[in-house]
Amino acid sequence: MSMKKRLLATTVAGSALLLLGGAGSALAQTASAAQAQGETQAVDDIVVTGSRIRRVQTTTAAPVSVIDAEVLSERGFVQVGQALNQITSATPSTPVASGSGSAAGSGQQFPNLFGLGAGRTLSLVNGRRFVTSSSGMGDRVVDTNLIPVGLLERVDVVQAGGAAVYGSDAIAGVINYVLKDDFEGLEVDAQYGISSRDDYPQTSLRMTFGDNFLDGRANLAGNVEWSKSDPLYGQDRPRSNLSRLTVSNAANTGPGDGIPAVRELLDAHFWPFNTNGLIFSTPAPVQGFLVRSGGAPQQFSADGSSLIAYNTGVVAGVPFASGGDGFDYRDLAALYSGVERFNANLLGRYDLTDRIKLKGELLYSNTEGRDPYGTQGSTRTVLNSAASGAGPIAFFRTNPFLTPTALAQLTAANAGFAAGAPLWLSKSFSDALPTREFVTETDVWRGLVALEGDFDWADRNFYWSLSASRGITKGERSGWDTWTSRLTNAVNATRNGSGQAVCAINADASTTNDDAACVPINIFGTGTITDEMRAYVAVPVGERFENTQDDILATIGGEMFTLPAGAASFSLAYEYRREKAEFNPFDANQRGLTGSGTPTRATSGAYDTNEFSAEVLAPIFGGDFTLPFVNLLEVDGAYRIVDNSIAGKADVWGAGLRWEVVSGVMVRASRSRNFRAPTLDQLFAPSSTTLGAISQNPCDADRINSGANPAVRLANCQALFAANPGYGALTGFQDPGENFNNVLITTGGNPNLKNEISDTTTFGVVLQPGFAPGLTIVADRIQVELRDGLSAFTPQDFLATCFDSSPQPSDVCGQFTFNALGQVATANSTTFNAGTVRYEGEIYTVNYAFDVADLARSDADWGRLELGLEVTHNALLETSVTGFDYNRTDDTTRTPDWVSRFDARYALGPVRLSYSMSYLPKSQVNRFDTIETTPTPLIEENVRHNLSGEYRFGDYAVRAGVINLTDEEPSYPTRNYGDILGRQYFVGLNARF
Repeated sequence: MSMKKRLLATTVAGSALLLLGGAGSALAQTASAAQAQGETQAVDDIVVTGSRIRRVQTTTAAPVSVIDAEVLSERGFVQVGQALNQITSATPSTPVASGSGSAAGSGQQFPNLFGLGAGRTLSLVNGRRFVTSSSGMGDRVVDTNLIPVGLLERVDVVQAGGAAVYGSDAIAGVINYVLKDDFEGLEVDAQYGISSRDDYPQTSLRMTFGDNFLDGRANLAGNVEWSKSDPLYGQDRPRSNLSRLTVSNAANTGPGDGIPAVRELLDAHFWPFNTNGLIFSTPAPVQGFLVRSGGAPQQFSADGSSLIAYNTGVVAGVPFASGGDGFDYRDLAALYSGVERFNANLLGRYDLTDRIKLKGELLYSNTEGRDPYGTQGSTRTVLNSAASGAGPIAFFRTNPFLTPTALAQLTAANAGFAAGAPLWLSKSFSDALPTREFVTETDVWRGLVALEGDFDWADRNFYWSLSASRGITKGERSGWDTWTSRLTNAVNATRNGSGQAVCAINADASTTNDDAACVPINIFGTGTITDEMRAYVAVPVGERFENTQDDILATIGGEMFTLPAGAASFSLAYEYRREKAEFNPFDANQRGLTGSGTPTRATSGAYDTNEFSAEVLAPIFGGDFTLPFVNLLEVDGAYRIVDNSIAGKADVWGAGLRWEVVSGVMVRASRSRNFRAPTLDQLFAPSSTTLGAISQNPCDADRINSGANPAVRLANCQALFAANPGYGALTGFQDPGENFNNVLITTGGNPNLKNEISDTTTFGVVLQPGFAPGLTIVADRIQVELRDGLSAFTPQDFLATCFDSSPQPSDVCGQFTFNALGQVATANSTTFNAGTVRYEGEIYTVNYAFDVADLARSDADWGRLELGLEVTHNALLETSVTGFDYNRTDDTTRTPDWVSRFDARYALGPVRLSYSMSYLPKSQVNRFDTIETTPTPLIEENVRHNLSGEYRFGDYAVRAGVINLTDEEPSYPTRNYGDILGRQYFVGLNARF
């Protein structure tokens, strides 16, 4: 039976609100809203994410939202990252290609609050740090694929700050995955989903089990789960199948004419090369250099036996054309990476005494992301220089793979070739590699043992904990590339004295350059490379990496003294952490066998940190001790001392206030200083040079009238081209390096980095009116100011800073060079403490839960309805990479102005129904976009609807749902402003015993 017919599903047992004493709720809600919806409230103190102090109240001075674990099954999510993507304050993380030619990626997903970067959102599991799962020595981030859905209790989201309590990286906020610690029974769970286009299947299987024993003193719970999704290609969705680009618009007469400087190009192809092989008389991307017969450009036939006419399509400069026989832009990158994940987890608890508990956690995860077009393949084209190792191939009439027919045609078409001069072949070798797929596989192990307890002293209660953990991530990114020198040898074929096809190096007069293993390659046509030829030139490339984290955490807290309003509480903590990363490129990478021949060194790095923190919580008014308009007044503070062996010392702090003016009206505020230490990658990444794309050249016709300072950019580009007349005309100039890997990019670390620092302010109000039980309204303002930002200076950043500045900074402009056509030839990429970030915004939530019969004042059971609205207003997001070039990305498709989501749940007996709507407002790709710069300056709003239902009968439940009910595409022309996957269905079965 096929997987498509195995329509099974899963639900997650338990709900975050069980802990809070409440019923289920909407996708994300404030902690106070979760408390308000409860029928009863827990009386035991609990620890709320954002503090280590135990308290009865679930509200804190800083905004905290809760994602109910039950939401994952209701919405058909197979991993927690899909639920986090629904939070309006989070920038969605998906393995989708942007459409610029860059790859779809590894399939890993990392939370990113407020668009400040995934490295500035800290991820925890049960309030403790988790080993990073990023490839190489990247940001300290945790892939959401690692989190066990079957054991998930809830997800707490602290929005903004948290470093004083948890340490480095908590700048945008904290994601805390809270796991069940007392699971009993057996739950089996399976789900299958498919898109309305009968592709992108998603399958999930899960089993969770647990039992209490020794009269309830011990509990052991386990979980095994697996899920898989398949990749998608550019042709699989209408939007990506458009193969849309923008190119210079000849109709544009200048600024102010209302005509865009660029126009749309659909069905984009690279006209200077294809997989059959395009023939040039001179190795440069000029149409006049195409070898012609009867006036028609020539290419090799698919079988390489003859020449056939080549259709350039409607050429729109270098390197693009609309239509034609050139390399299809759709095939440059896949649309969506496929992901397969397997998790196995074991949680245990044993009560040594009534007041001391021993806990343990064992977690294992294997994640495999497959990007079918993770490499652009092996190309030898006129778009590349010879120095890059990817330039066009010179061939002569002595090439043994030229058939008599092809030889005669070439002789007739080009007199120089007939006389023994070379021609040049520009092509993409679709068959020189076993596959273009890049695979990213990670194995993560984490073990933790902890002692927790409490004791009484001096008529006060104190609680303590001691934990030690070790986490190890072993990963590998692997694919294929061509061995540059071998390919150069193999494509230069001739015949030996016996008339056999051999590599020319083995037939010349010199013996010093011989290679007995060399297998000559048939470069003409598509699919003409044999397994023997491929085995000679193809070589595995990639890297293996290992991240290790050792963490020891000790805490103690309790009551300090009693104030008229209640007990003042404290928490002290000491944390020792050691992080180590190793980066080991494959042999081919270390030897520099591919590309330009630059070796990539193996490297490693480590640091340790000793950190002390203290928190206090003091009730000034409350209980029986109140004043008019002061039912409750509570202040808290936190301080942390950090001593990092590389980044040095840092002191961070936080302070907060909660003030209940009258019953149901709570005002809260917080102020904190937070930090992020440089990562091992930013410090120690080895210097390596590879072919890559620059994304944007400021002088390109698509960009020249945009940027932070369009007039300065235009003037600087005009001056550059005037000083270098060989570059040709600036009007209509296009750099193929924007979309094609033909720029030699050198990357490396910076050992002189220091901590980046941010100051965060939040203030808000929580309303729970007595006249509407179950209604909670929350509004919070968030402001973040970051300095000494750890800024990744990419080639795009260096270029933009150089051409948008007056005068142009020589040190920045010296980070790249141009070739003879004015295209970027080389560029650098590294990290500096130069950036600043300013963020301002608000989060509004409304939650209302009630019995439907209450509307009619009836005692009948008509079910319970829960309504939720979450809105995030991104008022300002201003980033400077260099410290003086400011770029606002608020009110853009990356950080929309207003993002909202509405949720509704209805439950009656065994029936549960849910509906959600996600809304993205009208926006722009860039704030400076106008009709003068782009044909689509305004991106339309995007609205998506989801429906699902569940019916439970005894120990079983079935559920089904539709994601993106109306099959809403992303707003034109984007791929990511909305849902590129389109309408999806899911159905499944859940069994609990």
